[in-house]
Amino acid sequence: MPISQALLPEYDHEMANARKALERVPENKFGWKPHEKSMSMGRLATHLAELTGLVPTALESESFDFAPPGAPPYQPKTAASRAELLELFDKNVATARAAIAAASDAQLMTPWSLLFGGKTIFTMPRVAVLRSMVMNHIIHHRGQLAVYLRLNDVPVPALYGPSADEQI
Repeated sequence: MPISQALLPEYDHEMANARKALERVPENKFGWKPHEKSMSMGRLATHLAELTGLVPTALESESFDFAPPGAPPYQPKTAASRAELLELFDKNVATARAAIAAASDAQLMTPWSLLFGGKTIFTMPRVAVLRSMVMNHIIHHRGQLAVYLRLNDVPVPALYGPSADEQI
């Protein structure tokens, strides 16, 4: 079985769970933060929606620099509405899924690097980038978002089993 085909069921499952959490983000709480050092709920949710956008970059280039020397750094954005948030997420998920499905084993095993200011943060096979920097990263931030939801009395969706708010 090709690596991409082994990866897709997990990808689909995690993206469905991420969407469940994003659907709960209340627009009137986009600016809410649990702490001054924390991302706002809107920024956190948008970050979650943006993460699969890294997939085509990881599969089609040798590296990505968040702050390339002599060029403007990556500028994170915040969706203005839940509809915009979900549209961004759905678009990125579909594009990423197609890129994963089309990737060869050789392509997935090729090293890829994340850079900041021209300095390498890490280099690993692209398949590991998809698992760690995309899926695991999404799982991490989805967990944060679930706490944000709980702290704002928004029902937390059932993800891997029932939640205190939702039985499966």
